[in-house]
Amino acid sequence: MTTSSTRSSHTASLHDGEIVEESDLGSIRRITADNLPILKGLSIKRVLINPGAMRTPHWHANANELTYCVSGTALVSILDDGSRFSTFVITTGQMFYAASGSLHHIENIGDNVAEFIIAFRNERPEDFGFGATLGAFSDAVLGNTYDLPSSDLARIRRDTTDRRLAARTGDPEIPANAYFNDPHKFDVEVQAPGLNYVSGSARFARDQYWPVLEDMSMYSLRVAEDGMREPHWHPVTAEMGYVQHGDARMTVMNPDGTLDTWTMTTGDMYFIPRAYPHHIENLGTDEWHFLIFFDQPFPADIGYRASASAYSREVLAAAFNTHIDDLPNFPFTPADPLIVKRTNPVD
Repeated sequence: MTTSSTRSSHTASLHDGEIVEESDLGSIRRITADNLPILKGLSIKRVLINPGAMRTPHWHANANELTYCVSGTALVSILDDGSRFSTFVITTGQMFYAASGSLHHIENIGDNVAEFIIAFRNERPEDFGFGATLGAFSDAVLGNTYDLPSSDLARIRRDTTDRRLAARTGDPEIPANAYFNDPHKFDVEVQAPGLNYVSGSARFARDQYWPVLEDMSMYSLRVAEDGMREPHWHPVTAEMGYVQHGDARMTVMNPDGTLDTWTMTTGDMYFIPRAYPHHIENLGTDEWHFLIFFDQPFPADIGYRASASAYSREVLAAAFNTHIDDLPNFPFTPADPLIVKRTNPVD
Protein backbone atom coordinates (compact mmCIF):
# COMPACT_ATOMS: atom_id res chain seq x y z
CA MET A 1 0.00 0.00 0.00
CA THR A 2 1.31 3.44 -0.91
CA THR A 3 1.03 6.01 1.86
CA SER A 4 2.90 9.06 0.53
CA SER A 5 1.63 11.45 -2.13
CA THR A 6 5.16 11.76 -3.50
CA ARG A 7 5.19 8.04 -4.39
CA SER A 8 1.69 7.64 -5.74
CA SER A 9 1.15 7.26 -9.47
CA HIS A 10 -2.27 8.91 -9.09
CA THR A 11 -1.29 12.28 -7.62
CA ALA A 12 1.04 15.28 -7.84
CA SER A 13 1.34 18.80 -6.47
CA LEU A 14 0.02 21.31 -8.99
CA HIS A 15 1.67 24.11 -7.00
CA ASP A 16 4.99 22.40 -7.75
CA GLY A 17 3.99 21.38 -11.27
CA GLU A 18 5.92 21.93 -14.49
CA ILE A 19 6.60 25.63 -15.02
CA VAL A 20 5.24 26.77 -18.37
CA GLU A 21 5.92 30.44 -17.71
CA GLU A 22 6.89 32.47 -14.66
CA SER A 23 7.68 36.18 -14.39
CA ASP A 24 6.62 39.34 -12.61
CA LEU A 25 3.44 39.13 -14.72
CA GLY A 26 2.35 35.85 -13.12
CA SER A 27 2.88 32.13 -13.60
CA ILE A 28 1.54 29.07 -15.39
CA ARG A 29 2.12 25.56 -14.04
CA ARG A 30 0.71 22.32 -15.39
CA ILE A 31 0.40 18.59 -14.85
CA THR A 32 0.12 16.55 -18.05
CA ALA A 33 0.78 12.93 -18.97
CA ASP A 34 4.44 13.90 -19.41
CA ASN A 35 4.80 14.28 -15.63
CA LEU A 36 1.87 12.13 -14.41
CA PRO A 37 1.66 9.24 -16.91
CA ILE A 38 -1.61 7.84 -15.54
CA LEU A 39 -3.50 10.84 -16.94
CA LYS A 40 -5.79 9.97 -19.84
CA GLY A 41 -8.19 12.38 -21.48
CA LEU A 42 -7.67 15.10 -18.84
CA SER A 43 -4.91 17.43 -17.62
CA ILE A 44 -4.73 20.54 -15.44
CA LYS A 45 -3.11 23.97 -15.16
CA ARG A 46 -2.86 26.63 -12.46
CA VAL A 47 -2.61 30.16 -13.82
CA LEU A 48 -1.78 33.23 -11.73
CA ILE A 49 -2.17 36.60 -13.46
CA ASN A 50 -0.96 39.73 -11.71
CA PRO A 51 -2.84 43.05 -11.90
CA GLY A 52 -2.38 44.72 -15.27
CA ALA A 53 -1.39 41.48 -17.00
CA MET A 54 -3.18 38.95 -19.19
CA ARG A 55 -3.08 35.47 -20.64
CA THR A 56 -2.78 36.51 -24.25
CA PRO A 57 -5.24 35.37 -26.98
CA HIS A 58 -4.68 31.70 -27.81
CA TRP A 59 -6.46 28.47 -28.65
CA HIS A 60 -6.06 24.77 -27.92
CA ALA A 61 -5.76 22.48 -30.91
CA ASN A 62 -6.94 19.26 -29.29
CA ALA A 63 -8.79 20.06 -26.04
CA ASN A 64 -11.87 21.77 -24.69
CA GLU A 65 -11.16 23.90 -21.62
CA LEU A 66 -13.07 24.27 -18.35
CA THR A 67 -11.81 27.05 -16.06
CA TYR A 68 -12.63 27.85 -12.42
CA CYS A 69 -11.77 31.27 -10.98
CA VAL A 70 -10.29 30.79 -7.50
CA SER A 71 -9.77 34.51 -6.85
CA GLY A 72 -9.62 37.87 -8.56
CA THR A 73 -11.59 39.56 -11.34
CA ALA A 74 -10.91 39.04 -15.02
CA LEU A 75 -12.23 39.92 -18.45
CA VAL A 76 -12.57 36.89 -20.73
CA SER A 77 -13.09 37.09 -24.48
CA ILE A 78 -13.92 34.16 -26.75
CA LEU A 79 -14.12 34.10 -30.56
CA ASP A 80 -15.85 30.94 -31.74
CA ASP A 81 -16.20 29.70 -35.29
CA GLY A 82 -18.72 31.57 -37.41
CA SER A 83 -17.31 34.86 -36.04
CA ARG A 84 -19.36 34.52 -32.85
CA PHE A 85 -17.73 36.77 -30.25
CA SER A 86 -18.35 36.87 -26.50
CA THR A 87 -16.78 38.93 -23.75
CA PHE A 88 -17.66 38.75 -20.06
CA VAL A 89 -16.33 39.38 -16.57
CA ILE A 90 -15.72 36.50 -14.17
CA THR A 91 -14.78 36.59 -10.52
CA THR A 92 -14.27 34.25 -7.56
CA GLY A 93 -16.32 31.05 -7.77
CA GLN A 94 -17.32 31.52 -11.41
CA MET A 95 -16.34 29.38 -14.39
CA PHE A 96 -16.04 29.58 -18.15
CA TYR A 97 -15.87 27.08 -21.00
CA ALA A 98 -13.84 27.45 -24.19
CA ALA A 99 -14.24 24.91 -26.97
CA SER A 100 -11.23 23.40 -28.66
CA GLY A 101 -9.95 25.76 -31.34
CA SER A 102 -11.77 28.85 -30.06
CA LEU A 103 -9.65 31.98 -29.64
CA HIS A 104 -9.77 33.31 -26.08
CA HIS A 105 -7.92 35.47 -23.58
CA ILE A 106 -8.02 36.14 -19.80
CA GLU A 107 -7.20 39.64 -18.58
CA ASN A 108 -6.81 40.68 -14.96
CA ILE A 109 -8.92 43.82 -14.50
CA GLY A 110 -8.78 43.88 -10.71
CA ASP A 111 -6.34 45.06 -8.08
CA ASN A 112 -5.34 41.61 -6.81
CA VAL A 113 -3.78 38.48 -8.27
CA ALA A 114 -6.26 36.46 -10.33
CA GLU A 115 -5.96 32.68 -9.88
CA PHE A 116 -7.46 30.05 -12.17
CA ILE A 117 -7.60 26.26 -12.15
CA ILE A 118 -8.00 25.03 -15.73
CA ALA A 119 -8.94 21.50 -16.79
CA PHE A 120 -8.34 20.32 -20.35
CA ARG A 121 -10.02 17.45 -22.16
CA ASN A 122 -6.70 15.94 -23.24
CA GLU A 123 -3.76 14.56 -21.30
CA ARG A 124 -1.38 16.58 -23.54
CA PRO A 125 -3.15 19.75 -24.69
CA GLU A 126 -1.61 21.66 -27.59
CA ASP A 127 -1.67 25.48 -27.66
CA PHE A 128 -1.32 28.13 -30.33
CA GLY A 129 -0.78 31.76 -29.34
CA PHE A 130 -2.40 34.22 -31.75
CA GLY A 131 0.61 36.52 -31.59
CA ALA A 132 3.01 33.67 -32.26
CA THR A 133 1.06 32.49 -35.30
CA LEU A 134 1.54 35.88 -36.95
CA GLY A 135 5.22 34.97 -37.11
CA ALA A 136 4.34 32.11 -39.46
CA PHE A 137 3.35 34.41 -42.32
CA SER A 138 5.17 37.00 -44.40
CA ASP A 139 4.53 40.74 -44.39
CA ALA A 140 2.94 40.48 -47.81
CA VAL A 141 0.60 37.66 -46.80
CA LEU A 142 -0.54 39.51 -43.71
CA GLY A 143 -0.84 42.76 -45.64
CA ASN A 144 -3.13 41.05 -48.13
CA THR A 145 -5.13 39.55 -45.23
CA TYR A 146 -5.79 42.92 -43.59
CA ASP A 147 -5.85 44.98 -46.82
CA LEU A 148 -2.78 46.91 -45.73
CA PRO A 149 0.63 47.66 -47.27
CA SER A 150 3.17 45.02 -46.31
CA SER A 151 5.32 47.81 -44.84
CA ASP A 152 2.71 48.35 -42.13
CA LEU A 153 3.18 44.76 -40.96
CA ALA A 154 6.96 45.01 -41.07
CA ARG A 155 6.83 47.36 -38.08
CA ILE A 156 5.35 44.65 -35.84
CA ARG A 157 7.91 42.56 -34.01
CA ARG A 158 6.99 39.03 -34.97
CA ASP A 159 8.32 35.54 -34.34
CA THR A 160 6.77 32.16 -33.53
CA THR A 161 7.34 32.39 -29.75
CA ASP A 162 4.13 32.34 -27.74
CA ARG A 163 4.21 35.12 -25.14
CA ARG A 164 1.61 33.56 -22.89
CA LEU A 165 1.66 36.30 -20.26
CA ALA A 166 1.89 39.95 -21.27
CA ALA A 167 1.37 43.35 -19.71
CA ARG A 168 -1.55 45.54 -20.70
CA THR A 169 -0.87 49.08 -21.85
CA GLY A 170 -3.19 51.53 -20.08
CA ASP A 171 -6.48 50.78 -18.40
CA PRO A 172 -8.61 47.79 -19.37
CA GLU A 173 -11.36 48.31 -21.92
CA ILE A 174 -14.50 46.69 -20.53
CA PRO A 175 -17.59 46.86 -22.74
CA ALA A 176 -20.91 47.32 -20.94
CA ASN A 177 -22.22 43.96 -22.14
CA ALA A 178 -19.34 42.18 -20.37
CA TYR A 179 -21.41 42.25 -17.18
CA PHE A 180 -24.33 40.38 -18.73
CA ASN A 181 -24.78 36.63 -18.58
CA ASP A 182 -23.11 34.61 -21.31
CA PRO A 183 -23.51 30.96 -22.39
CA HIS A 184 -19.77 30.38 -21.87
CA LYS A 185 -20.00 31.47 -18.22
CA PHE A 186 -21.41 29.66 -15.18
CA ASP A 187 -21.62 30.84 -11.57
CA VAL A 188 -21.25 27.49 -9.86
CA GLU A 189 -20.83 28.71 -6.30
CA VAL A 190 -24.12 30.66 -6.22
CA GLN A 191 -26.04 27.55 -7.20
CA ALA A 192 -28.01 25.83 -4.49
CA PRO A 193 -26.14 22.61 -3.64
CA GLY A 194 -27.39 19.76 -5.79
CA LEU A 195 -26.67 17.53 -2.82
CA ASN A 196 -26.65 18.91 0.71
CA TYR A 197 -25.86 16.83 3.79
CA VAL A 198 -24.99 17.55 7.40
CA SER A 199 -21.42 16.46 6.63
CA GLY A 200 -20.95 18.18 3.28
CA SER A 201 -22.37 19.50 0.03
CA ALA A 202 -21.84 19.33 -3.73
CA ARG A 203 -22.53 21.93 -6.41
CA PHE A 204 -22.64 20.79 -10.02
CA ALA A 205 -21.38 22.35 -13.24
CA ARG A 206 -22.75 19.85 -15.74
CA ASP A 207 -24.79 19.98 -18.93
CA GLN A 208 -28.03 19.63 -16.98
CA TYR A 209 -27.48 23.23 -15.80
CA TRP A 210 -24.87 24.47 -18.30
CA PRO A 211 -25.85 23.34 -21.81
CA VAL A 212 -22.65 24.51 -23.51
CA LEU A 213 -20.67 21.64 -21.93
CA GLU A 214 -19.85 18.88 -24.42
CA ASP A 215 -17.51 16.37 -22.80
CA MET A 216 -16.55 17.83 -19.42
CA SER A 217 -18.12 18.75 -16.09
CA MET A 218 -17.08 19.81 -12.59
CA TYR A 219 -18.27 19.25 -9.01
CA SER A 220 -17.46 21.76 -6.28
CA LEU A 221 -17.35 19.37 -3.32
CA ARG A 222 -17.10 20.38 0.32
CA VAL A 223 -16.85 17.87 3.14
CA ALA A 224 -16.91 18.72 6.84
CA GLU A 225 -14.44 17.50 9.45
CA ASP A 226 -16.69 14.54 10.26
CA GLY A 227 -17.52 13.71 6.63
CA MET A 228 -16.35 11.20 4.03
CA ARG A 229 -16.97 10.61 0.34
CA GLU A 230 -18.18 7.02 0.38
CA PRO A 231 -16.29 4.38 -1.63
CA HIS A 232 -17.58 4.40 -5.21
CA TRP A 233 -16.59 4.18 -8.87
CA HIS A 234 -17.60 5.93 -12.08
CA PRO A 235 -18.51 3.34 -14.74
CA VAL A 236 -17.65 5.47 -17.81
CA THR A 237 -16.06 8.55 -16.28
CA ALA A 238 -12.50 9.43 -15.34
CA GLU A 239 -12.05 11.83 -12.41
CA MET A 240 -9.42 14.52 -11.92
CA GLY A 241 -9.52 16.49 -8.68
CA TYR A 242 -7.78 19.53 -7.24
CA VAL A 243 -7.55 20.31 -3.52
CA GLN A 244 -8.62 23.91 -3.23
CA HIS A 245 -8.46 23.75 0.56
CA GLY A 246 -7.93 21.20 3.30
CA ASP A 247 -6.31 17.89 4.12
CA ALA A 248 -7.68 14.54 2.99
CA ARG A 249 -6.81 10.89 2.48
CA MET A 250 -7.67 8.92 -0.62
CA THR A 251 -7.54 5.20 -1.37
CA VAL A 252 -7.70 3.72 -4.89
CA MET A 253 -7.71 0.06 -5.88
CA ASN A 254 -5.93 -0.84 -9.10
CA PRO A 255 -7.05 -3.70 -11.41
CA ASP A 256 -4.17 -5.92 -10.27
CA GLY A 257 -5.46 -5.77 -6.67
CA THR A 258 -2.81 -3.36 -5.39
CA LEU A 259 -3.93 -0.45 -3.24
CA ASP A 260 -2.79 3.13 -3.41
CA THR A 261 -3.42 5.26 -0.29
CA TRP A 262 -2.07 8.77 0.14
CA THR A 263 -2.71 12.06 1.87
CA MET A 264 -3.38 15.30 0.04
CA THR A 265 -3.27 18.96 0.98
CA THR A 266 -4.02 22.32 -0.61
CA GLY A 267 -2.56 22.51 -4.12
CA ASP A 268 -2.45 18.76 -4.79
CA MET A 269 -4.26 17.12 -7.69
CA TYR A 270 -5.14 13.51 -8.45
CA PHE A 271 -6.47 11.32 -11.25
CA ILE A 272 -8.69 8.25 -11.08
CA PRO A 273 -9.18 6.22 -14.29
CA ARG A 274 -12.64 5.09 -15.28
CA ALA A 275 -14.28 2.53 -12.99
CA TYR A 276 -11.44 2.39 -10.41
CA PRO A 277 -12.96 2.13 -6.89
CA HIS A 278 -11.89 4.97 -4.58
CA HIS A 279 -12.88 7.01 -1.54
CA ILE A 280 -11.90 10.33 0.10
CA GLU A 281 -12.09 11.33 3.76
CA ASN A 282 -11.31 14.50 5.66
CA LEU A 283 -8.17 14.38 7.80
CA GLY A 284 -8.14 18.01 8.90
CA THR A 285 -9.92 20.03 11.54
CA ASP A 286 -12.07 22.05 9.15
CA GLU A 287 -14.01 21.67 5.90
CA TRP A 288 -12.12 20.65 2.76
CA HIS A 289 -13.00 21.90 -0.71
CA PHE A 290 -12.27 19.91 -3.86
CA LEU A 291 -12.73 20.93 -7.50
CA ILE A 292 -13.47 17.65 -9.27
CA PHE A 293 -13.39 17.52 -13.07
CA PHE A 294 -14.86 14.72 -15.18
CA ASP A 295 -14.49 13.66 -18.82
CA GLN A 296 -18.27 13.46 -19.31
CA PRO A 297 -20.88 16.26 -19.32
CA PHE A 298 -23.04 14.37 -16.79
CA PRO A 299 -20.94 12.01 -14.64
CA ALA A 300 -22.51 9.10 -12.83
CA ASP A 301 -21.26 6.72 -10.17
CA ILE A 302 -22.05 3.51 -8.30
CA GLY A 303 -21.55 3.55 -4.55
CA TYR A 304 -20.89 0.85 -2.03
CA ARG A 305 -24.02 1.51 0.04
CA ALA A 306 -26.36 0.85 -2.87
CA SER A 307 -24.17 -2.04 -4.03
CA ALA A 308 -24.66 -3.86 -0.73
CA SER A 309 -28.43 -3.37 -1.09
CA ALA A 310 -28.53 -4.74 -4.61
CA TYR A 311 -27.82 -8.39 -3.65
CA SER A 312 -29.12 -10.99 -1.27
CA ARG A 313 -27.21 -11.86 1.87
CA GLU A 314 -26.39 -15.23 0.31
CA VAL A 315 -24.71 -13.55 -2.66
CA LEU A 316 -22.86 -11.11 -0.42
CA ALA A 317 -21.60 -13.92 1.83
CA ALA A 318 -20.24 -15.73 -1.20
CA ALA A 319 -18.64 -12.55 -2.56
CA PHE A 320 -16.98 -11.73 0.77
CA ASN A 321 -16.00 -15.35 1.44
CA THR A 322 -17.62 -15.25 4.86
CA HIS A 323 -20.41 -17.03 6.74
CA ILE A 324 -23.80 -15.46 6.22
CA ASP A 325 -24.26 -15.09 9.99
CA ASP A 326 -21.12 -12.96 10.16
CA LEU A 327 -22.42 -10.38 7.69
CA PRO A 328 -23.29 -7.02 9.26
CA ASN A 329 -26.78 -5.61 8.83
CA PHE A 330 -26.14 -3.39 5.84
CA PRO A 331 -28.69 -0.55 5.70
CA PHE A 332 -31.00 -0.71 2.71
CA THR A 333 -29.95 2.11 0.39
CA PRO A 334 -31.80 2.52 -2.92
CA ALA A 335 -29.82 5.69 -3.81
CA ASP A 336 -26.25 6.39 -2.75
CA PRO A 337 -25.77 9.45 -0.49
CA LEU A 338 -22.41 10.59 -2.02
CA ILE A 339 -21.26 11.98 1.37
CA VAL A 340 -21.55 10.01 4.60
CA LYS A 341 -20.84 10.88 8.23
CA ARG A 342 -17.59 9.52 9.64
CA THR A 343 -18.66 7.95 12.92
CA ASN A 344 -15.56 5.78 13.31
CA PRO A 345 -12.05 7.13 13.99
CA VAL A 346 -9.54 7.24 11.15
CA ASP A 347 -7.70 3.91 10.95
